[in-house]
Amino acid sequence: MRAIGQDSFGGPEVLKVVEADRPEPGISEVLIRVHAAGVNPTDWWHRATGGLLGDSPVRLGWDVSGVVEAVGLGVTMFKPGDEVFGMPRLPQAAGTYAEYVTSPARHLARKPAGISHVEAAALPVAALTAWQSLVDTADVRPGRRVLIHAAAGGVGHLAVQIAKARGAYVIGTARSAKRDFVRGLGADEVIDYTQVDFASAVGDVDIVIDTIGGDYGPRSLRTLRPGGIVVSLASPAEAHLASKAQELGVRAGFMIVEPDHAGMKAIAALVEAGQLRAEIDTVLPLEQAAKAHEIGEAGRTTGKIVLTVAG
Repeated sequence: MRAIGQDSFGGPEVLKVVEADRPEPGISEVLIRVHAAGVNPTDWWHRATGGLLGDSPVRLGWDVSGVVEAVGLGVTMFKPGDEVFGMPRLPQAAGTYAEYVTSPARHLARKPAGISHVEAAALPVAALTAWQSLVDTADVRPGRRVLIHAAAGGVGHLAVQIAKARGAYVIGTARSAKRDFVRGLGADEVIDYTQVDFASAVGDVDIVIDTIGGDYGPRSLRTLRPGGIVVSLASPAEAHLASKAQELGVRAGFMIVEPDHAGMKAIAALVEAGQLRAEIDTVLPLEQAAKAHEIGEAGRTTGKIVLTVAG
């Protein structure tokens, strides 16, 4: 099968098309014929550094949408021919930039009806990150005030929609050029972070979703009401926020997304209810994975980048 591989760490140019053996599903696994694979910031971080995967060669990709080709021993949830999407194995290697990939069955869900594989492949990593940070970690509920940084980005634009679907009042930060887009997602307010200090413009916030890191975490603490929480998604270095938050009577924590069958089913339900959609910024064929990384690392995308593989 064709796949994207790399023999060394570095820039996008290290990515290349390689020939690899088609994998076989193990116990409780399925084999997926990949139709599309989403591209995420964690992909280019692992490409450049090895990240959590260790030494090269590294196989990138965790977002997948495709069709079940075969099932391993003990799988009862899916059968060959089923359309599925999900986020296999993270933080272990999955290698969804390929024509075939295996996945534990419970890291997947049925692809939502009425959307393409490209649209489905844009969802898993970013939507699960948004879901687990808002719902599982911060307990978003009706009436909560939620501040979402980089609200036009991959995680951000999905977090806006999930928070609104859960009845929250949503404030997003984005450049003025993306104001209408973020408003169209349902945000109640949009702050141009290049013109206004969000920490001075916003207050009485219950939940902050920080996808940026750096000084955004400490500044976000100032926007919280007592008992509020900053959920940091940017870097483990943000873990130091917890002690500072405690001094202020608020909370902070760093979260890493995990495979989650129940979360994937909840995301699919929101999609089918018309409450969640992925904005697709760029679609490229598998062999242009390096170009996809170049575009993503420029940091100006609206929504997601997706690689098409089959179909």
